[in-house]
Amino acid sequence: MANFHGSLLFCLALSMMTMASAKQFKVGGPMGWSVPSPNAMSYKQWAETNRFQIGDSLLFVYPPDQDSVLQVDKDGYDTCNTATSIQKFDDGNTVFTLNRSGAFYFISGNEANCLKNESLAVVVLADRSNQTSRGNQPSSPPSPSPVSSLSPPSPPPSSSTEVTPSSAPAGEETSTPPPPNGAPSKVVGFMGSVGAFLGWVLFVF
Repeated sequence: MANFHGSLLFCLALSMMTMASAKQFKVGGPMGWSVPSPNAMSYKQWAETNRFQIGDSLLFVYPPDQDSVLQVDKDGYDTCNTATSIQKFDDGNTVFTLNRSGAFYFISGNEANCLKNESLAVVVLADRSNQTSRGNQPSSPPSPSPVSSLSPPSPPPSSSTEVTPSSAPAGEETSTPPPPNGAPSKVVGFMGSVGAFLGWVLFVF
């Protein structure tokens, strides 16, 4: 919600700044919208001496019972075609707002006046405020680098694999394993036989 209110206030402030900086140009100067005299500045020269931006406006002043203003396309401007206008104004005090960048074309609603150079073409500059706001936006985070394919883990060693016992380190004596359990019993039996034989010999002799 706070971000929404902040964005709304920013847009309102930007709109107020645009309106405050907007200019109104009176077409034709003191002579107004009329057929230019031979010694007067042409509408083409007048347009070239001014810089038009989005939000600016053009003021056409003319006698409404004698003249009018037609907004036309490039072809209508070049041929003074009054039959295919985009908009027509005949109130005598027309204010036209330049609401986009690019070219605008106007001619007199009186074809004879248009043929006498009562026509105007203006070019509106690009919206710098929009470019600035775009430039202030944070850049998008870089896309993560593709992860290289990982080789599958090697399988664990088979249980049938024989394990070789490690040899004893050099310099250490290896312990002799104890004799089997049957060896002491054999020795005891042999000594018992010898003792019995000696006893019999002593008894006889």
